[in-house]
Amino acid sequence: MQPSMPLTPNNLIANSLRSERVSRAPAVSEASQLTVKIADSHALIEAAQRLRYRVFVDELGADIDRHDGRDVDQFDAVCDHLVVIDEQRDKVVGTYRILPPWGARKLGQRYSETEFRVDALRPILGELFEAGRACIHPAYRSGHNGAVLAHLWSGLGRYVSQHNVKYLGGCASVPLEGGAINLAALRAELMAKYLAPMEYRIEPIRSILDLGSPDATKPTMPALLRAYLRMGAWVCGEPAWDAQFDVADFFVLLPVQRMTPRYAKHFLGGATTV
Repeated sequence: MQPSMPLTPNNLIANSLRSERVSRAPAVSEASQLTVKIADSHALIEAAQRLRYRVFVDELGADIDRHDGRDVDQFDAVCDHLVVIDEQRDKVVGTYRILPPWGARKLGQRYSETEFRVDALRPILGELFEAGRACIHPAYRSGHNGAVLAHLWSGLGRYVSQHNVKYLGGCASVPLEGGAINLAALRAELMAKYLAPMEYRIEPIRSILDLGSPDATKPTMPALLRAYLRMGAWVCGEPAWDAQFDVADFFVLLPVQRMTPRYAKHFLGGATTV
């Protein structure tokens, strides 16, 4: 029987891309010049790790490894780190990391395997790129939320095009602050409308118990998960409990060829230097 964790009342938000979140940090001028690229130096990677620490540990209280004010784990060394830079301030203000299949082979593990049994995905793992650890600096979420997020997406889209990515996947976090009813309602909607075909179904290692019956209330869906679904992604089964962030994670899988022309043009068109 797989280990499980109950839904607790004191959960923290781990999806730092939510546009609904109001930051107490002062907003930054819209005149800031933003660019996006794959980090090409240790200094940029460390800057991304410090941003992740600020958001995930200082702001959200996540229980993750801490290295001199940086969020670091075993996957960083084999990932490509997408960073949004405020050129006027020489500062990393957004990041998203990508685990390519050759990086996963070198490490011998994928991030998804820390939360899910991925046996059903074996036929496509050699072509699966995992994206995750996304966050935006708190001072850039008010006036800059759309701009920084758009740069992250355009950078990810350019990466997908350059590497001829066929499958993009990752763990999409759902805040548990709304309680069991919201998660139950969201789960019901995802299972009814976005569930992957049987050959792509996977199981969580730590499931979430006692969700109860969903009511008729429209569930709250995090912006990142909504974006994946709009592009044509599937949800590959039941959510896992992420002990580090204390959130529910759904594994989403996007076969790039499933993208609708509208979103393919927007996502894969490329907008900024990578």
